[in-house]
Amino acid sequence: MADFTIRAASLDDQDTIVEYNQRLADETEGKTLDQATLGRGVAAALANPDRLRYWVAESDSKIIGQAAVTREWSDWRNGYIWWFQSVYVHADFRGAGIFRALHAAIRTAAKADPEVIGLRLYVEVHNDRAQRVYKSLGMKPGGYDVYEELWITPVEPLL
Repeated sequence: MADFTIRAASLDDQDTIVEYNQRLADETEGKTLDQATLGRGVAAALANPDRLRYWVAESDSKIIGQAAVTREWSDWRNGYIWWFQSVYVHADFRGAGIFRALHAAIRTAAKADPEVIGLRLYVEVHNDRAQRVYKSLGMKPGGYDVYEELWITPVEPLL
């Protein structure tokens, strides 16, 4: 098992985060993301963590995993739910507890914020391995299916 640390992502991590997001889209959904749009999106997140906040796992000055959270206000519960997204662990480090450590760091940060009332994530329905990991961390299906309407033309950057 690799020695690694968990830390907040910085602007210097942008290229790796873009690469890992592209790998994530390809591996989980067979999608190729537009690099320019992805790059602008990651840059916007790193410049404004209130929009999307990244954490990375690092070993020997190399990023080996990442996870991010967005915040959703729940009027029903009068608090924020942090949604995991962009979860990726480099293939060479899978099964070594990298996501478990990312999850623990993010959960600790969430529990330290009195406005946060829980964690959620979405997972591809056929990604059994990820579902087993999430269940082993105490997460359970939320009882919702996700519906969406996405526009093909990317939105102009909000920087």
